Amino acid sequence: MNIDGREVKTEKGKSVLQAALDAGIYIPNLCYHPDLSAWGGCRMCVVEVAGIRGLPTACTLQAENGMVVKTRTAEVDRTRRIALELMLSSHPQDCLACTQNLNCELQAMAQYIGIDKQCLRFRPKNIPLKTTNFLFDHDLDKCILCGRCVRACYELRGVGVLSFIKRGREEYIGTAFDNLLADANCIFCGACVEVCPTGALRDKDGLLEAGKKREAALVPCKYTCPAGIDVPRYIRFITENKYSEAALVVREKAPFPNVLGLVCDHPCELVCRRRDISGAIGIRPLKRFAAEKEGKPNPKHLKKSPPTGKKVAIVGSGPTGLTAAYYLSKLGHSVMVFEALPVTGGMLRVGIPEYRLPKKVLDVEINEIKKVGFDIKTNTRIESLDSLFTDGYQAVFLAIGAHQGNQIGVAGDDSAGVFDAIALLRQVGLGQKVKLGDKVAVIGGGNVAIDAARTALRLGSKEVTIIYRRTQAEMPANPEEIEGALEEGVKFVFLAAPHKISNENGIVKLQCIRMELGDVDASGRRRPVPVNGSEFVTEYNSVIGAIGQIIKIPEKFDVKTGRGDVIQVRDDNITSRQGVFAGGDVVTSPASVISAIASGRKGAIAIDKFLGGKGFIDEELAPVEEPEVKLGFKGDFAHLNRSEIPCIAPGQRLSSFTEVEQGYDEKAALKESYRCLKCDVRLKIHPVQLPPKRSSTKKVG
Repeated sequence: MNIDGREVKTEKGKSVLQAALDAGIYIPNLCYHPDLSAWGGCRMCVVEVAGIRGLPTACTLQAENGMVVKTRTAEVDRTRRIALELMLSSHPQDCLACTQNLNCELQAMAQYIGIDKQCLRFRPKNIPLKTTNFLFDHDLDKCILCGRCVRACYELRGVGVLSFIKRGREEYIGTAFDNLLADANCIFCGACVEVCPTGALRDKDGLLEAGKKREAALVPCKYTCPAGIDVPRYIRFITENKYSEAALVVREKAPFPNVLGLVCDHPCELVCRRRDISGAIGIRPLKRFAAEKEGKPNPKHLKKSPPTGKKVAIVGSGPTGLTAAYYLSKLGHSVMVFEALPVTGGMLRVGIPEYRLPKKVLDVEINEIKKVGFDIKTNTRIESLDSLFTDGYQAVFLAIGAHQGNQIGVAGDDSAGVFDAIALLRQVGLGQKVKLGDKVAVIGGGNVAIDAARTALRLGSKEVTIIYRRTQAEMPANPEEIEGALEEGVKFVFLAAPHKISNENGIVKLQCIRMELGDVDASGRRRPVPVNGSEFVTEYNSVIGAIGQIIKIPEKFDVKTGRGDVIQVRDDNITSRQGVFAGGDVVTSPASVISAIASGRKGAIAIDKFLGGKGFIDEELAPVEEPEVKLGFKGDFAHLNRSEIPCIAPGQRLSSFTEVEQGYDEKAALKESYRCLKCDVRLKIHPVQLPPKRSSTKKVG
């Protein structure tokens, strides 16, 4: 066919518009979308065709052999201009100067056609912005009735929530009986928002404002995960009863799927878009379900590259060190892990109580990843790195963690009966006897404080009180851990801080002072301020300090440290010493398990590059399948609540360190996975081709 004097070849069945766009010939269009059926309602894509009367719309006109098309004539340009001015006539007056929606197709089209002001003004609609729906706002004033959203809802998703309401000048797009989207059985897939050309339908809270990465904004669970685990993908496998594949998706980014299913702090759930509708998806318990259903792991994850002849020493067998050892071994390097303790796992074993992370689970996962070939030497404390280089190691990775707690920081904090929470948890983790007495106080508000308090109850203490200087709302501990402590009878005293400690005849006297919240400090929380004259004294058998951890770097490591004694590294985990790398808590200060794993991955990449490799550790272990985009009608989908995680009864917990959470059964897991919004499916919608930018508003033609 011939378009504007050019010979163009196209596939049979394509429209004239598609043929032109494929050939790089732009034809203006607004109601057209590459993923939707053609409609021709906007009249922007009209063309002249030899042998055809009038001006047909190029989006609905099928290309034919020998067809001669003109996309730019005086009549075509005039028709397009009138059509666009009519659309703008009842649009907000600031439309052409608006800077809120940088991807507004209507504004781009006006610039291309050469319209810099609204020449026609009909009665404005002045319909208030509808903000009562979850996730999306509906601004009917900006709607041009192109029908894209309606077609997307029917054709792309098979849901059919949106439709044209009324007819004539009062026509608008909405739901039956003007119900809220949730009550109209919307599945909140975002397809309508994605195809809207004007921002009449848009995401709340500036989700895709300038400067934000599109994928990270639309699929926040995946991109908030420090290790980048593809959350929607493994949840999709669960919905399809493909549990082994779901576990393999986790293994693509982290070698500890079951551990993460038990103790991950799940930052993904905090940003889950379902959270604002009826509670976040149970991403962590679904990960646990997949790992437990996996059974014997698929050996695909143990595939190794040929030996490189290079040797790497890793100091520390916590999650950071073991993750680095796993990936470096897979890359063909010879790896030895040195551990000062008599057991492996670092803080996973001696920092997290067994009621949260059973040792048998940790043992299974460590033994599984050791199959790639690295070795671990326990009871081996490294005080100097020189000997490692002398022994032939070309690179050293420091992952020694933060295994010492801060002192409480008041007079008498070294008295008998005052314990460090980190040391206490380590003693318990190593199976050592600890006596705390009947009445115990724990100072602090983080996860370590909660772990220490719940551990004290399991050691036989009758009354355990957590003293925290702010309110519960400011506590950094995970909410579910706080809830677990409350269920087990832990008491809380808020807005109080230790002032002085003494031990008299075996009784620890803890003097505290009342606090009040002042201005916001650097942490983003209101600063606790002492209340003069509010001191009070309480007697305890033991006081446990849980107010942070200390990093201890042996002097002979000879690496540069910064504030808090963390090891200073460049972006590639390289320290100030040639061939020495560092990661995990010793670099970041104490953080989460998933952050430690992510740091181990990053360290492995940097070390492999240092040793001459490409640093490529990403792999596809599970089948890569295109997700089904026609999600279908799901009834009362928006009102489905999160599946509760089953736990043993509080009265049965304190007699032992038996695991508290029991995990989803298959029915609960399938129900929970069904709640996923499948946010990544929105990324499968193709972008439209915007008109070429013009240097002025000179009229087209």
